[in-house]
Amino acid sequence: MNKFRSLLLVLSLLAVGLQGCAEMSTMLSTVERRSTGSMIDDEGIELRATNRVEERFKKTVHVNVTSYNRNVLLTGEVPNQAARAEIEKIAAGAGTVRSVTNELQVIDATSLASRASDTTITGKVKARFVDSAKFSALLVKVVTENSVVYLMGIVTESEANEAVEIARTTGGVKKVVKVFEYCKPTDAICAPRAQAKAEEPKK
Repeated sequence: MNKFRSLLLVLSLLAVGLQGCAEMSTMLSTVERRSTGSMIDDEGIELRATNRVEERFKKTVHVNVTSYNRNVLLTGEVPNQAARAEIEKIAAGAGTVRSVTNELQVIDATSLASRASDTTITGKVKARFVDSAKFSALLVKVVTENSVVYLMGIVTESEANEAVEIARTTGGVKKVVKVFEYCKPTDAICAPRAQAKAEEPKK
């Protein structure tokens, strides 16, 4: 009997967990402006580029690869311009890459303390996005390197301006760099999903 009760408890917990995952998936789908294919490609691009850079340069560079809608952002530190240029080529050849924004700096690698500070800044910016409620925080990807904040996403000009202002006024931020793709509120990709569905012609 005890085994049976334990089994029922496990099944109940699984059911709750699955329901939570389903609700989260639904929430993400209402704000995500990338296609499913783009999201999968972004993960593959980041993995391939990161692995290839590590294989080529080992521990001599500190490079972060971030892909959003197949647009790649490179941040970090490298020892010379030759390494900077080669890493950009590696990233460009890491799959279905549309563009590469090379923000690698030719300076000594940042310290662990600096990287921990960057992580804190990223968290603060994201939290302020949520608190502001001026746009969905899930629309903007935040990357911080050496106290410089990079913002990525598919956004309207208004959303971009709001995001930049919030990031710019966050404690510890030295500079904000926009790596956005822009769309108009009237474009299908930037229209609220609920509205877009309501406007779809009935079959």
